[in-house]
Amino acid sequence: MKIGVLGTGNMADALATHWVRAGHEVFVGGRDERKARRLATRIGGSAGHGGPDEAARFGEVVLAALPYGAGTDVVGALRGPLSGKVLLDCSNPVGPGFRLLTEGGPSAARRLAAAAPGARVVKAFNLCHEDVWRMTPPAFDGQPLAVPVCGDDEAALARVHQLVRDVGCEPVPGGGLDRAGLLEATAALFIGLWVAEQADVRAIAPPLAYATGPSEGSG
Repeated sequence: MKIGVLGTGNMADALATHWVRAGHEVFVGGRDERKARRLATRIGGSAGHGGPDEAARFGEVVLAALPYGAGTDVVGALRGPLSGKVLLDCSNPVGPGFRLLTEGGPSAARRLAAAAPGARVVKAFNLCHEDVWRMTPPAFDGQPLAVPVCGDDEAALARVHQLVRDVGCEPVPGGGLDRAGLLEATAALFIGLWVAEQADVRAIAPPLAYATGPSEGSG
């Protein structure tokens, strides 16, 4: 699969490294082409580098590994090259005090979709710190990390599900793009609990067998 990467930061580095190892072709596009060249060299696999427009033209899937706010500006300038492409959004609109910056408005993913109306936007990879995505694989207690994925286009979802598996994780259908805001709100909640309260958020939810309540006779 050909993957264009918009951005040269930690998320771009972590995810693109996995995808190169899995045999995908990657092209890193950055507004600072020196940073794009350094990242392409670091991830290896003959990864290409250049500007955002080149990465958008290259990829069948284009990862928007960009800070919230900057993403719509970059993507909005690439409407033509992104038309028909799968646009993968991993951003989190979380501000000071772990506040959800999009509260009361469209999700970050919806804003990207509005900025590039011809693209097929999918939300994924937003619930963990970049160092989790650097793990090979991200697995805990012998269980691969589950990655919720939201989007409206079945072919786009299938591609992203494969990329999730190539990171060593298990994709979980999260519903349509209208549910991407729930993923972003979950990230805001989790980050606040992790950082401010030092809480283990994995302890919040009961095991699947108890998700709808204990079975008869188990109490």
